[in-house]
Amino acid sequence: MAEVANPRSAPQRLQQEALLLAADVGGTHARVGLVSRQPNGASPVTVLRYQRYACAEWPSLTAVLQHFVTYLDAPAPIGQCVVASAGYVLDDAIVNDNLAWPVSIRDIRDSLALDQLAVINDFEAVAWATQFLTDADTLPVIEASTPPQRGPVLVMGPGTGLGSAVLLPGQPHATVLATEAGQIALAPGTEREIEILRLFARERSHVPFEYALSGPGLRNLYRAICSLRGTSPALAQPNAITHAALMQTDAAAVEALEVFCGLLGSFVADLVLLYGARGGVFLAGGILPQIRQLLMASHFRERFFNKGVMRPFLQQVPVRLMEHGQHGVIGAAGMAIAGHAATG
Repeated sequence: MAEVANPRSAPQRLQQEALLLAADVGGTHARVGLVSRQPNGASPVTVLRYQRYACAEWPSLTAVLQHFVTYLDAPAPIGQCVVASAGYVLDDAIVNDNLAWPVSIRDIRDSLALDQLAVINDFEAVAWATQFLTDADTLPVIEASTPPQRGPVLVMGPGTGLGSAVLLPGQPHATVLATEAGQIALAPGTEREIEILRLFARERSHVPFEYALSGPGLRNLYRAICSLRGTSPALAQPNAITHAALMQTDAAAVEALEVFCGLLGSFVADLVLLYGARGGVFLAGGILPQIRQLLMASHFRERFFNKGVMRPFLQQVPVRLMEHGQHGVIGAAGMAIAGHAATG
C-alpha cells in the first residue's frame, strides 16, 4: 500500500455514501470502474460502469480517467478515486518502469477536481477481491487433497511484470501484504534452466524471477533458448511467442513456454511455503489465461509438488486460475472503503 504525496496523508475510510472512481493500472491495460458501496451482499461494492483501456493508445493515466468520467453520465460529482498500480509512490509520482507513462498524482487530483485520491499496489487490490470470488469465477489448476483450509491466500501472476500479494484473513477485515516476490533471485531446477540462468547472468548481476516469468521474461527465455539451440530468434513479441507455442509452429517457442510453466510451478510452491498459504493460490496476470491449455499440460504440477518433505503440505493447497477482469477495480474500491488505503 503506497502513501500519496501529502505529508498529512493517513489511511482513512472513504465516504461510504459517495460514488467512487477506481482504476487498476498495469503495463498493458488500465481498467477503470465507477463503483458504489454495496451494504449487503457477497461483495462490498457494485461496479456501475466499467471500461478497459489499452495504455499504449493514451498519453497519460489522467487522459484515461478524464475520458472515462466524461462519458459516465454520473448522477453526482465524483470526488473520490483510488488507483491500484504496480510500483511505489515517490514524491508526486508512481514509480514503475513497466507503466506506459509517468503517473503524476497531483495532475490526476487537480484535473479531475478530486477531494480524495488513494494509491495502492495492484496485486494488493486483486488479493483483496479474492475474498468475494466463487469457484465459478475461477478455473482449477490443482485440486487439493482435503477441503480448503482457513489461512493465508497467495495471489500472484505474470503480466508486464510479476506481481504477488498475500491475503491474511482477519476480523473485522482481512489484511493484504504487498510483496516484491518477483524480485527474488531466479532459482533454476533443471539443467536447462541452469544453462539459461548462465546466459541471463552475462547480461545482469541480479537475475530475478520476473526476468523470466513475465511478458518480457517470456521473450528473454525464448531468446536464450534460441541461443542454446544455435538458431536465430524469429519472434520478437511475447504474444507471437505464445501463439507459436500454442500452434506448435516454433520449437524454441514451445520450449520457452515449457520452461516458463515449470519455473512458475516451482516458484509458486516456494511462495506457498514462505507464507504458509494454506488458504490456496490464485494465479492471475495477463498471460496465464491465454496459455491455460499449455499450463495444464506442462510440468507446472510436477514442479509445484517437487519440494521434498513438504509435498504432503502442498497437496492440501488448491491452485486456481482467475481472469484479471474487474477484480482489481473491485479490490481497490473495497480496500479504500474499508479504510485500508492512504489518501491525500
